[in-house]
Amino acid sequence: MSPEITKHNGKVHSSPLRSMPPPTSFTPVTPHLAISPTVSVVVPAMNEAENLPHVFATIPQWIDEIVLVDGNSVDDTVAVAKRLRPNVKIVTQTGKGKGDALAAGFAACTSDIIVMIDADGSTDGREIINFVGALVTGADFVKGSRYASGGGSDDLTLNRRLGNKVLTGIVNIMYNTKYTDLCYGYNAFWARHLDVLNLDCDGFEVETLMNVRAAKAGLKVHEVPSHERNRIHGESNLRAVRDGFRVLKTILKEWRRQPAPAQPEPTATPAADRGVA
Repeated sequence: MSPEITKHNGKVHSSPLRSMPPPTSFTPVTPHLAISPTVSVVVPAMNEAENLPHVFATIPQWIDEIVLVDGNSVDDTVAVAKRLRPNVKIVTQTGKGKGDALAAGFAACTSDIIVMIDADGSTDGREIINFVGALVTGADFVKGSRYASGGGSDDLTLNRRLGNKVLTGIVNIMYNTKYTDLCYGYNAFWARHLDVLNLDCDGFEVETLMNVRAAKAGLKVHEVPSHERNRIHGESNLRAVRDGFRVLKTILKEWRRQPAPAQPEPTATPAADRGVA
């Protein structure tokens, strides 16, 4: 381990560098890139058997763990998931709603980084590397944005677009953020921040809750462009007006809530090292 050489007030100082993790702790991504943190992907699903082959096909093979949260499906969702990825971890949801499903999935994760994607084919697993890359280079919480340069959506209706713009503006004013997209379900974060996020909602307002609590806790939030696609099969449970009011209620409720303190970055566990190679 070579010392780090620095100069201060004209004097040379040396201090030991942190040891690099062993090569076995890095996961190959490309011939030129490897990451040392482990990564879990959480996929909440209810009656998505037709969509899962498309979704799982986009999830990179280097992902350490896929956690599928089954919302008591009446189709072959679980069987299809096991056929596609025999090592998939199945969590059976006991409550209802997307927020409840994500909370159950996050609790079952064992990796350093947690990524959440949708089971309807609207989110592209090939974008996961962009989220992980932002985390290992310094971010605490990474949110996908359909409005950032390079992002987009095939699915946003005029009502949803206007509602999202208004709600995003309210959050930016109230919480001093600079978000471009509030109500989008593609996010990633270090697992050590689960206590800060502390999901205690049931519905689609969960993305807003996570974004607001990350900001209130002082986490370093980074947006990456993401392209939302149309649902491949089936019908969405999202209802723009109903869920929009739930989002607004969440924004106002969080204004009165004291934030949980953020957890410091660990220094001893190689698997949690933020390095890239």
